Amino acid sequence: MGETRVLDDERSGAAARAAAQEGVAGGAGSALARAVARLSAELAEYRPTLPDRAVAEDELAALAGQARVAQLSPVLLDMDALRTSLLLLVAALGSVSALAKPLDAVRREVEDLTPTG
Repeated sequence: MGETRVLDDERSGAAARAAAQEGVAGGAGSALARAVARLSAELAEYRPTLPDRAVAEDELAALAGQARVAQLSPVLLDMDALRTSLLLLVAALGSVSALAKPLDAVRREVEDLTPTG
């Protein structure tokens, strides 16, 4: 019949909106974690010699750590570290066509977490 206005801050939706925003960022962190895990698994299965395999593994570990941070508190993300890890990862694996799809998935997730501008 009529509208009810809630004046109490805790019930006004502010807390729900904040939780939803954290959930979106946490979701992006989860998506990055899944993409990193997939690329790590495919890299482990890739048997040919890669001169920069150790670099790729180190950067995947760094990205996995950043994904955990994104899940907990996106405010603490180091955008430059994310971009640098991605750059080194692409430099190490970009020419390996067998890893192109999982590498692209990692790239997309890093770009989602690091807005430009």
